[in-house]
Amino acid sequence: MAAPTVSAERTLTTSRAAGSPSIIGTVIRRVATVIFIVALFTFILGPLIWLGIRAFATSWSYPNLLPDGWTLNWWQRVLDDPKLFSSIRLSLAFAITTLIVASLVCLPAAYAFARFEFPGRRIFLIGLFATNAFPKTGLYVALAALFYAFNLMSTFSGVVIVHLLGTVVFMTWIPAAAFAAVPRSLEEAARDAGAGKFRVFFTVTLPLAMPGILVALIMSFLASFDEAQGTYLVGAPVYYTMPTEMYSLVLNYPRQVAAVFSILLSIPSVVLLLLVRKHVMGGQLAEGFQLR
Repeated sequence: MAAPTVSAERTLTTSRAAGSPSIIGTVIRRVATVIFIVALFTFILGPLIWLGIRAFATSWSYPNLLPDGWTLNWWQRVLDDPKLFSSIRLSLAFAITTLIVASLVCLPAAYAFARFEFPGRRIFLIGLFATNAFPKTGLYVALAALFYAFNLMSTFSGVVIVHLLGTVVFMTWIPAAAFAAVPRSLEEAARDAGAGKFRVFFTVTLPLAMPGILVALIMSFLASFDEAQGTYLVGAPVYYTMPTEMYSLVLNYPRQVAAVFSILLSIPSVVLLLLVRKHVMGGQLAEGFQLR
């Protein structure tokens, strides 16, 4: 009777020893997850929280953990400053204009890339993608000679052209992938029912491709809205947008004003990305860069 008891104890001891690495691994994974979350909160949300507090603080200096007081005067100062308020209007004007021009130019090209085979198709696609593959400052400097030759420096059109360089890849690759993903069978069924080419496009093709196009529109709007280097090089001293005004804000304005302006600059990005988050998380953005 003693032998079975010893055998059972050995089996229990062996199972405990085998389970120990699994328990230790679980604990390590949980600790690593907590550390990652804390790091994410510190390095991503931390600066945003700092900006939010600074934008409403009368003054805040080290080593005080909290501001000395709270006020809305800094927001009023930004909205009442003609130069800063003008930069907000210019940023919106450039972004909207760039989006309209990019849609007129790039969406037909995206449809052609998706539905037709023609010589040099792959070279053109790679060329469009290459506009974002190199440092933009060097590209802008190289274009400066052309801009001077065509009198585009310090002009609205010149700034729009610079913004188009940063949006063309989004407005071509992503819509092209969206158009290519539309089943041809649905279009053929609509034609068999008597619909013409334009009706098929606007009632079948375009609605099905719209999620991808929407992602491209949002990404292009944000690329234009946040563009700073090319805008400063081409637009100054006539046109100053919100990103370019940040240079002077950091040097010539109180920190609270810069914090308010940074929040105003980030609001469109946060709102628009939240609106299309389901399409971005659903793979529409990634599919746009898998076009063959």
